[in-house]
Amino acid sequence: MLRSYRDLLVWQKAMEFVVETYRFTESFPREEVYGLRSQVRRASVSVPSNIAEGYGRASRKEYLQFLYVAQGSLKETETQIILAEMLGYVSKDATELLLEKAALVGKLLGGLIRALRLKTSVP
Repeated sequence: MLRSYRDLLVWQKAMEFVVETYRFTESFPREEVYGLRSQVRRASVSVPSNIAEGYGRASRKEYLQFLYVAQGSLKETETQIILAEMLGYVSKDATELLLEKAALVGKLLGGLIRALRLKTSVP
């Protein structure tokens, strides 16, 4: 039985993804401190934050809405990771490793959404 959002595997993996994202952005150029570096970090933090906030909401419908926001933030982060590689800030290998972690979070998030939708018959 879950006692907290912290017991959710998807939240745990999302938190690991955030830590890896912070490490990934450490090598960005100095001029990106308030640009892409900050944006990637904020988008990645939004993923587990929205999972947690949704968990604490009063209804399953609200929970789903926050999970959809988390999904959107994950896609936003993936896009920014790819852009960082295209700009030459990080290697292709580093990008691929982080995108693999993002894919795992995405699969877990999708599974949680599907499970909650089945319980509530929300389209």
